[in-house]
Amino acid sequence: MRTAVVNAQEATTGCSGPVAAASGQVEERSLVFDGFAYQCRIVRQGTPQTAPLVLLGGSSQNRYSWQGHEKWLAPLCTLVTVDLPGYGTADFLPAEYGIDFLADAVKHMLVEIDMPEVNLFGGCFGEVVGLRFAQLHPEFVRRIVFCGAAKRLPDLYTEAVPLLSHAIESGDVDKAAEGLVQLFMSNPGAGQVRRHAAVARLLHRQFINQTPDEVKKAVEHNTRLTTHGCYRPLPVPDVPSLVFTGEYDTLCTPEMGRELAAIMPSARFTTITEADHLVTVERREESAELIGRFFTDQPIDGLPYCTPLE
Repeated sequence: MRTAVVNAQEATTGCSGPVAAASGQVEERSLVFDGFAYQCRIVRQGTPQTAPLVLLGGSSQNRYSWQGHEKWLAPLCTLVTVDLPGYGTADFLPAEYGIDFLADAVKHMLVEIDMPEVNLFGGCFGEVVGLRFAQLHPEFVRRIVFCGAAKRLPDLYTEAVPLLSHAIESGDVDKAAEGLVQLFMSNPGAGQVRRHAAVARLLHRQFINQTPDEVKKAVEHNTRLTTHGCYRPLPVPDVPSLVFTGEYDTLCTPEMGRELAAIMPSARFTTITEADHLVTVERREESAELIGRFFTDQPIDGLPYCTPLE
């Protein structure tokens, strides 16, 4: 599941790189795991209401992609985002390195920055890494929220990858961009989606503006995911957990989200209305509020933008 390039910060400010944090002191750390350099970003909260929150975004998102959510999340706790090996500005990672390696890199980061227990969020591909991390290193995890997630590769994805790869290799970037928009965004006739046209234009523009390094990493990511798969049937820690997606998500559908929640011992499931796979961009404030409420043990029943909890 190659997550869309859409950056929540750029969606509002036009900036895809670092900007001043909404709250707290910002620290950038450069780390090395098994010979691969990578970077993380920490927004410190001096008076946290809960454990640090690690945000694992999609494969084409980077450690700055969640700055648009900091207005709501940074006052609650310390935030950590990361460019894992093979993603963002980190070193290129050959596809022979699978999901276990990336999960171990998350553990390496938390040991290096001295965070022995965290709240964990994973969106799309971030869920793949986050779930494996929770399975392999459950002692680090206090609570879990996954968004736009699945325990199997969507048929839409496996069918689209060869077509997208061929378009990229042949130099038809516009065709590849159009295919990416169709993959990640719902059909306009499926139902009302907030900011659908604006987000589609942004996604298309960001794809065609990718650097050669970003394209190389994206192709390798697809190879990694189709080679190694996205799920291993290992025990999942019994901690408070929530899975949600947009009600019109056609990539990782609500049914797929329910399947994932079913293998998590203490998970609830809901959808956010008027949104699709890019729910955290289309309904940024609402998704941030839902995440923040869950990680601070506030009620999430009856929220006006969510369907009833399952």
